[in-house]
Amino acid sequence: MGGFASVGSVGGAIVHALRLTFGMTWEITWALILGFSLSAIVQSVVSKGQMSGLLPDDRPRTLAVACGLGAASSSCSYAAIALARSIFRKGADFTASMAFEIASTNLVIELGVILALLIGWQFTVAEFVGGPIMVVLLALAFRAFLRPRLLEMARHQAEKGLRGSMEGHATMDMSVAGGSIWSRITSPQGFTAISHSFVMEWAAILRDVVIGLLIAGAIAAWVPNSFWQGFFLIHHPLLAKLWGPLVGPLVSMSSFVCSIGNVPLAAVLWNGGISFGGVIAFIFADLIILPILNIYRKYYGAKMSLFLLGTFYATMVAAGYIVELLFGVLHLVPTGPRHAKVIEASVHLNYTTVLDVIFLALALMLLVRFLRTGGREMLKMMDAPMEEGHGHDSHHG
Repeated sequence: MGGFASVGSVGGAIVHALRLTFGMTWEITWALILGFSLSAIVQSVVSKGQMSGLLPDDRPRTLAVACGLGAASSSCSYAAIALARSIFRKGADFTASMAFEIASTNLVIELGVILALLIGWQFTVAEFVGGPIMVVLLALAFRAFLRPRLLEMARHQAEKGLRGSMEGHATMDMSVAGGSIWSRITSPQGFTAISHSFVMEWAAILRDVVIGLLIAGAIAAWVPNSFWQGFFLIHHPLLAKLWGPLVGPLVSMSSFVCSIGNVPLAAVLWNGGISFGGVIAFIFADLIILPILNIYRKYYGAKMSLFLLGTFYATMVAAGYIVELLFGVLHLVPTGPRHAKVIEASVHLNYTTVLDVIFLALALMLLVRFLRTGGREMLKMMDAPMEEGHGHDSHHG
């Protein structure tokens, strides 16, 4: 009978984890669709074609442009690092390329929406404040420690064009040219471009979102808060603030989840006691998870991949500390009981259900448009290797 009880308890634990996963999924579905829709609209009027020419150096103005272009680009970490290498090969400054990469995954609309919904609006503000801070710190670190020889070795390695991941998606330009922004968005070509960007973003990010939700559900169900409370030193407030940003990126690296997929786990960690700055450092660390470090090795060589690991980690931690201090002074760090939305499956007739139905209908409409306008062929090219001068250009004239 003990064996049967054990099987039953294991089955109950799995069901509990899946219910938590579904609960979080149901809570954020409409927000994900809204975020990706807004991102697709931006991508339909912003061309990737001239990016390298806009990023010739590491001056403050150029880095600001890089952040703006990144925020308007793909939120998929793999696509972001592939596009960063592409524009670096075409002549963009390396520091500006890395700033673009950081913004592509940390300053995008959909990330802010999901953060606000699952954890709180303070985290959205902190993310959009901390991202530029990290870019500035990284630029200073590169100026101080990046040697010309290492940069030349990285450029030589980049020219080899070794394959990473999502490179076809990174080179696809689905923007519409000509006319006002409104006319481009509302035209038939604009509708097609928006549908293509929307579905391609989902195809690029879906794996990470699903894995992130499953991991978050499993950890929330199986790992007691008492473990996290001890791990994050919540009974020592000052040490907890120092420890959180240091360990947050390490937890992120071990989860293997990048992009928006790590936000549900951030919600679990926040409920478990990680510091405010630790959450921000954790979310930034999607760019140094182990699979992406391996792609850096292919793109830029082993020495540069280790350099990026060290500088990215250091600036993530520093940005987490600065955000913690700044938001603490402004009294914007949430206090009291922590109630990030890690909830059991529950579907009722409320605003979440109404919004989910509305936005799922919008997603279906965009999917139908995508399939009717050559979308299947584009999906096949998503992970195809990039060829210089032969990008998958889907620019709509």
